[in-house]
Amino acid sequence: MWVTWTLVITLLVATSVASRGREWAHHGASMFADLTPHELRVVRNYMHSHSEFGLVSAKERVMKKNSILLIELHVPRKHEALRALDRGMAKPTRQARVVVQFGDQPQPNITEYIVGPLPYPISHAIKTFRGEKPIRFESRPISGVEYKHLVEVLKDVGRKVHKLLQESTGFTFVNCTDRCLTFSDIAPRGLAPGERRTWIMLQKFVEGYFIHPVGFEVLINHKDLDPKKWTVEKVWYNGQYFDSLEELVEKYEKGTIAKYKLPEHDEQDLYSTFIPRGHGNTRTDIHGPKLVEPQGPRYQVDGNFVEYAGWSFAYRVRSSAGLQIFDLRFNGERVAYEVSLQEAIAFYSGDSPAAMQTKYIDAGWAMGTSDYELAPGIDCPEIATFKDTYHFYDTDKPVRYQNALCIFEMTTGMPLRRHFNSDFNEGYNFFAGLENHVLVFRTTSTVYNYDYIWDFYFYQNGVMESRVSATGYIHATFFTDNGLNYGTKVYSYVLGNLHTHLIHYKVDLDIAGRENSFETIDLKYVNFTNPWSPEHTIKQAIMQKTQHKTERSAAFRFGKKFPRYLHFYSPNAKNKWNHNKGYRIQFNSHAHSVLPRGWREENGISWSRYPLAVTRHKDSELTSSSIYTQNNPWEPVVSFEDYIRNNENIENQDLVAWVTVGFLHIPHSEDIPNTATPGNAVGFFLRPFNFFDEDPSLSSRSTIIVRPGKDHKPVVQRWTPEVIGHCVTDKPFFYNGTFSGI
Repeated sequence: MWVTWTLVITLLVATSVASRGREWAHHGASMFADLTPHELRVVRNYMHSHSEFGLVSAKERVMKKNSILLIELHVPRKHEALRALDRGMAKPTRQARVVVQFGDQPQPNITEYIVGPLPYPISHAIKTFRGEKPIRFESRPISGVEYKHLVEVLKDVGRKVHKLLQESTGFTFVNCTDRCLTFSDIAPRGLAPGERRTWIMLQKFVEGYFIHPVGFEVLINHKDLDPKKWTVEKVWYNGQYFDSLEELVEKYEKGTIAKYKLPEHDEQDLYSTFIPRGHGNTRTDIHGPKLVEPQGPRYQVDGNFVEYAGWSFAYRVRSSAGLQIFDLRFNGERVAYEVSLQEAIAFYSGDSPAAMQTKYIDAGWAMGTSDYELAPGIDCPEIATFKDTYHFYDTDKPVRYQNALCIFEMTTGMPLRRHFNSDFNEGYNFFAGLENHVLVFRTTSTVYNYDYIWDFYFYQNGVMESRVSATGYIHATFFTDNGLNYGTKVYSYVLGNLHTHLIHYKVDLDIAGRENSFETIDLKYVNFTNPWSPEHTIKQAIMQKTQHKTERSAAFRFGKKFPRYLHFYSPNAKNKWNHNKGYRIQFNSHAHSVLPRGWREENGISWSRYPLAVTRHKDSELTSSSIYTQNNPWEPVVSFEDYIRNNENIENQDLVAWVTVGFLHIPHSEDIPNTATPGNAVGFFLRPFNFFDEDPSLSSRSTIIVRPGKDHKPVVQRWTPEVIGHCVTDKPFFYNGTFSGI
């Protein structure tokens, strides 16, 4: 009797604790929610109310001005957030991060401020970077106004070489009607700190213009805040360099340079379009399979708080870098405090100056604000829950991106686990299986030509997967014979340039508490005498565990042997079988470094040296990159290498794993018109490793067991309704594709 009552009391206490934990998680989720349109407006108004800033509209056509570049949430310090999440205490006040461009003063600079409390700000303080590093004005992201002035320079260029462009390409930059040229600009903008020189590549302005380069590139110096003083420093035409437009035109007219003429543009050539062509091998009069929820969704979304099958988390979409999740829990236990996208880079090679200069560092293009509308039935199932995002970047008012994020549950078409137990006599003892349902949390970033699909997958067995799938147009340049060293010919005059994608994540693990340790596990072979046949020896593998005690020890370089098991665990918590409760990171990647260590631009992406680095958590080490790295990678204000330079102890500490995944892409003809996602998805898994006593998906009622009954008739045991039903939306496809200020 006492045992029964003890069990009941234990269950009641456990239920009460779980309920309280869920309540606190829900209570604290809003700490991480992106700023609302109202909050964005009041912060803007607060900043403009301070006359000492001298702020004017970001859209004002002058470069010499003081204006706001960015407003976004300033995330609270971890220990403050945990008081609300773990003890139900008051949440820290909400604050905003504000980036101001001070161009209208003797020493132009970029200054960041922390403004609060929200929603009624009354104070601001300067936000500094580690080591008090100043932000060079030239390292700022390019603005819409700056682009407008660049277009004016290109129009002047277009007028000076109008005849050359007309004869060479059949297209022009001015007075062009339906035969117009457009451009893509290349970064970083120079070769050293303090420069602002951009190579610009002209392209045919047709659908899919990214793969229509025309063999004309110019280098524009636009450092001066007076656009009238901007100059063209170099020109590249048909594989030849010129010091000025005048030199090019003179030699072109004299016929002393190699000229070219593109084939006549064919409107019927579908090369860069999505228009179907070729022989169809699937029936087009019926739809393919659709995802349905026959009895409604099994997940819940309340604001920025999501719950599903034991999982719960809060989310935001950071304007600078994109998707973040916080307070990730399974069955009420925190697995990670933060899992977030930090940076995405694509470093190219090529024969033209634009190609050899292309080293895209996408947070510098405000990658998080590129989360445009998702299409139902294509980007996400029609049944998905779609959410809007709001950003304040290079604008004077909040901008709403409708349906920019989606959440849905799907079946993978693969069992989570199954077994057919044969009786080896033309029958079976039993069959059992569990279908694999997973919650998908998705957004995208379309950073000019490339589309990144960002996913978090939440499985029923306590596994979380982070995945990025690359699609969109390749970054292509004009074909030269030497170009075949750097890629593949994909059209009569187009080279698809080789490049490497690297994606960087922050994974702040809290396994059964904040005090964690890190070890790697590999195998080594041992020889010993066979105990039941002494004249023989046995060779077999045993586990070789390595405890990593310092940050340097846990920073694994690309090109070196990489351990197969990366185990983060709590030294202070054990499961039923006396193993330390842990999770491991499992890679799905074939990344490699993009530049030699310390080589110029590589200094700005020092995180790319390591597939994995482990550091102690610090609120001063929130991110591994910044929006300024793209245009000043040589002297970055955020240097990841600084995080591990002090080589701190990481035993029984609050640990952060910094994960780099990626792939090499050598374009090929099948990348036309667009790179497809199969084979271009990389990421990592967070997998429980003795965290539970058994597979936690045993709690799923979707399990089915079949046993032979009387007369060998199958007896089906199930815990869900036998009849599922069916349903498909009757709503026609709709897509708006616009985003606007509100």
